[in-house]
Amino acid sequence: MVVDFDKIVNRIGTNATKLEFLEEYFGQEGLIPLWVADMDFESPEEIKKAVVSRAEHGVYGYTMHDDAYYNSIINWNLRRNGWRVEKDWILPSLGVVTSIAFIINSLTSEGDEIIVQTPVYYPFFKTIQSLGRKVVYNPLKYKNGKYSMDYEDLKNKINPRTRLMVLCSPHNPVGRVWTKQELEKLATICIDNGILIISDEIHSDLIYQGYVHTPLAGISNKISESTITLMSPSKTFNLAGFFTSYILVQNEQIRKKIKNALNSFSIHQNIFGISALNAAYSNCEYWLEELIDYINNNKLYVQNFLEKHMPDIRLVEPEGTYLLWIDFNGLNLKKEDLDNLILKRAKLGMSDGATFGEEGEGFKRMNIACPKAVLEEAMERLLVAYKTMNNCPQK
Repeated sequence: MVVDFDKIVNRIGTNATKLEFLEEYFGQEGLIPLWVADMDFESPEEIKKAVVSRAEHGVYGYTMHDDAYYNSIINWNLRRNGWRVEKDWILPSLGVVTSIAFIINSLTSEGDEIIVQTPVYYPFFKTIQSLGRKVVYNPLKYKNGKYSMDYEDLKNKINPRTRLMVLCSPHNPVGRVWTKQELEKLATICIDNGILIISDEIHSDLIYQGYVHTPLAGISNKISESTITLMSPSKTFNLAGFFTSYILVQNEQIRKKIKNALNSFSIHQNIFGISALNAAYSNCEYWLEELIDYINNNKLYVQNFLEKHMPDIRLVEPEGTYLLWIDFNGLNLKKEDLDNLILKRAKLGMSDGATFGEEGEGFKRMNIACPKAVLEEAMERLLVAYKTMNNCPQK
């Protein structure tokens, strides 16, 4: 089956944050929305049919998770990642950030320290701070256009109050798909120091050819006992609005604490999200494979366009996700002038790199999960703005 990812879907009137909060957020009219990390593609037909079928039943009472739900998750992880998950490990949740908040509350105390690797998805450190915990920054190293982990810096920042680390794997926004060796080295440091790892693997299905996602907890039983894995079909199949994610925990003692925290707030998943997850993981793998091909072509288009027309704007080669991390530091512009170039001249709504941590200064995050025609217009706008560079003050 050939999926029409070129189709332009009108999302106006659906309360889509990406579009209908765009002007308020950026303070600028007429922007192309390339910021919020959801896709502009319709979800697979099988998911739509499953949701419609459930809606047509007409009774929307309390719903439990049946064997089909658990088996969908188990079989998906075995098929896609070679990771054998047990039913007992699965804790249904809402979203990844919500799960992180519950985990922090159930496993740490105010004043405890939690490590993040910036530049990283900013709700990580905002959630930690809002719960009265201390954020410890272990910045990634950026050299020759590629990011890597700084293990020595990590070791130096660990102390008796360090309780957790939040790992982003694959990494948002820099696009790294961590190798098994990198993950093993990280896990060894954490385990030796009694630190549990929350591994956000929500982008793990979106991997480019030549790279392989390794579930951290799938490496060994020892690592699994110290890992809490967060997953969801939301990024993969554009289901974020259903708030249907799940937590995977092998360690029984830790799992009970997290489960109690979820139960204390009476967390229940959306009735339609359950149907969507079952359909996605059971019948839509073909759609995902076509999606990856499409976003890979979008990535190549942006990469080639920049290299040909704007070589001092550098794309950090992504290994996974549909998010591009673009380095504008070669333009040598002040922050306000770079923002002016992107927002007012090019009229592009991209996420500002500094929101992911100070290491993101001079970068922008660009969502390419959109029809190619939208991307082409965006790049042409950027080129026109780029040609006005002589009117932009230098740093």
